[in-house]
Amino acid sequence: MRAPFALSFAFAALSLAAGCAGRAEPDDRPPQLASGWNEIRPGGDTICARGTPFSFYVRPGNVNRVIVEFRGGGACWDAATCAPGSDYFQETATPPGSSGIYDHDDPRNPVAGWHHVYVPYCTGDIHWGDNTVSYEGKGGPFTIHHAGARNARAALAWVREQFKGPEKILVTGCSAGAYGSVMWAPHLQKQYPSARIYQLGDAGAGVITQQFYQASYPSWRPEGSYPTWLPGITPQALTSLTNLYVAIGKGYPDMRMSQYAAWSDLEQVFRFQAMGGGTLEDWRQGMLASFAAIDEALPNFSSFVGPGNGHCVTPLDAFYDAEAEGKSFAGWLRDTVEDKPVESVCSDCQSSR
Repeated sequence: MRAPFALSFAFAALSLAAGCAGRAEPDDRPPQLASGWNEIRPGGDTICARGTPFSFYVRPGNVNRVIVEFRGGGACWDAATCAPGSDYFQETATPPGSSGIYDHDDPRNPVAGWHHVYVPYCTGDIHWGDNTVSYEGKGGPFTIHHAGARNARAALAWVREQFKGPEKILVTGCSAGAYGSVMWAPHLQKQYPSARIYQLGDAGAGVITQQFYQASYPSWRPEGSYPTWLPGITPQALTSLTNLYVAIGKGYPDMRMSQYAAWSDLEQVFRFQAMGGGTLEDWRQGMLASFAAIDEALPNFSSFVGPGNGHCVTPLDAFYDAEAEGKSFAGWLRDTVEDKPVESVCSDCQSSR
C-alpha cells in the first residue's frame, strides 16, 4: 500500500463536477490529495482512547460518489475490558487494508472509483461515545477517552468542506464500524439532503444483554450522537439497535439501509458472552429476530446472512466470495447502490427449519 500523505485539516475544498452520470473530471482532484491513501490529521479535540492522536484517511476517486467507512475493532466498557493489555478493542488509529472494498482496481468491486473516506477506530465506544472516564483497574486508576463521536464529527466536517454535492454516499463499516455506519448515516443525510444515502452495517447485529445496556453502555455517554431531529430518537426509545434502525429508516424512507452477518459469527458471539449472554444459538436467534423486525417495519431495509463463522465481509476477500440463495454479496451490494430491487437473503435459514 502506498505510504499515506499527511494533510492538515485546513486545506482548501474539493471542487466536484457532478455530470449526468456522476462523473468527475480528472482535473477536479485537488493537488493536495495524492493518488492512493492520504492521511488527514484534524487535531482539535480529537483523540484516541489512551491519548494518542487521531487521524483518518482519504483515497480520491473519479466519480461524484463517496464511501464513508467506519473501522471496526471491538469495544470496551468497564475496568476489565478497557484495561491496558486487555485486547478488547483497537487502541490506535491505523490505515486501511488493501483487500475487499479497499481494492478499487478490482472490477468486481461495486464501489470501485468512489472517493473513499476511512475513519479509524481507537476509542472503544463503537464510534458513538463522548466521555472521558477514569476506570479503577487492578494496577490503579487509568483514563480512557471514549471520544468516537468527536472523531467522527471531525471526519464528517472535513467531508462537508470537501464534497459540495455528492450524488451518492455509501456509509458502511464492519464490526464496531457497523454501529458507526447506522448512527452517522442520518447525519450525512441531513448534511446532504439531495444525495442518495446507502447504509450498510457489516457484522454488527446489536445482540446485547440487558445487563450490558443498563450497567455498561452509559460509560460511553452516546446520547450526543443521536439524530434527535428525527421522530422517535430519544434515549428512552432507543433501547435496542432494532429501534434505532426503524426510527432512522422511517425518518428517511428514501435512505436504503442494510445489514450483513455470517450465520455463525463467532466474534459477535464472543462479545455477546462477554456481556453475560448465552450460546451461539441464542445470539443467532437474536440476530435473525432483529433483522426480521426491521425488515417488517421498513420497506427500505434488506439483510444478507452469509455462510460460515467469520466476522465481517467488506474488508476481506469474502467480499467477493460470500453467497446466499444464489446471490453473491458483491452483486447484492451493487444492486443496492444502483437502486435495483434487493431482497433479504439468508444462506442457512431454509436448512435450519
